[in-house]
Amino acid sequence: MEVFLGFLLGFIAWFLFRVVLFGLYTVDQNERAIKTSFGRAERVGNATTLDDPIATHLRAEEKERYSYPQVRVIGAGGPYLKLPWERVYKVSVATSTVNMAFDFEDPAANSGGAILEAVTKDQLNTGLTGQIRYRVSESNLYAFLFGIKAPIVHVMGFFVSVLRQRIASFEAKGDTLGGAGVSINDLRKNLRDLNEYMDTECRATPARYGVVLDASLITGIDPPPEVESALAAINTAHNQVSSDISLAQAGADQKIVQSRRAVEIETLRAQAEVEPLKRLAAELSELRKRGPGTLESYLRTVKLRLYDKAKDVYLEVRQ
Repeated sequence: MEVFLGFLLGFIAWFLFRVVLFGLYTVDQNERAIKTSFGRAERVGNATTLDDPIATHLRAEEKERYSYPQVRVIGAGGPYLKLPWERVYKVSVATSTVNMAFDFEDPAANSGGAILEAVTKDQLNTGLTGQIRYRVSESNLYAFLFGIKAPIVHVMGFFVSVLRQRIASFEAKGDTLGGAGVSINDLRKNLRDLNEYMDTECRATPARYGVVLDASLITGIDPPPEVESALAAINTAHNQVSSDISLAQAGADQKIVQSRRAVEIETLRAQAEVEPLKRLAAELSELRKRGPGTLESYLRTVKLRLYDKAKDVYLEVRQ
């Protein structure tokens, strides 16, 4: 009996010691945590990621594949208590920045993570430089911790594959030279559109992988050295043609404006000449309405004024 009692007291002491010493934990300000019990994360009822707004960017065929359970997220603070059969997973939710050419599995790849290579539609091998800002999605910590073995590596691979596909198929809109441009030139002139396209394509990553791509900033597109001089010549010719077209358009616009101005001046001049005649016709019509003899009296008065101003008067004499 004493042995059993000693064993029981020892077990209770060990249990309390284990709970107090190893069962208390805290969560930092930039961290979030999930607690599992016997390997199962604490669920939020039967809710899944499909019930969250992050699922709106998933395609219809993806919704069944990326349906993860929603789990209870432990916010910053503490101390919190966990039992011996429970385990706590902490994740940093701070925004991180990484070179988009960096390979987490092979840091020496892509020239040591400096330049990402891609092939354009006209089979030119070009180098891309830029950065990606990402953070862990608090709405889908289950996918980040348990759904994918290496979520950051997976997301980077997804981003690079989408980017290379876009580079290979990119075509500029509204080419002033009738579509005779070079794809690298088109890409350089449309970096903003390329970045916006990548942001749009990556809106579903929180629902798929539990990682939010805050922004992708492609800053440089460099052609291979052997075609650099050829591209410079093409750009010079393109700029010259564009300049000639702009000058021709400016000259044509100036002539059109001058022609319009001349038409306006002649129109106003004609209106100025016609207006007195219209007023005279209106006055004569009004005099005629006042009765017989009024118009004749007016004409006689006008003639007398003319006779007064004239130096010589020639009268027709009938024989």
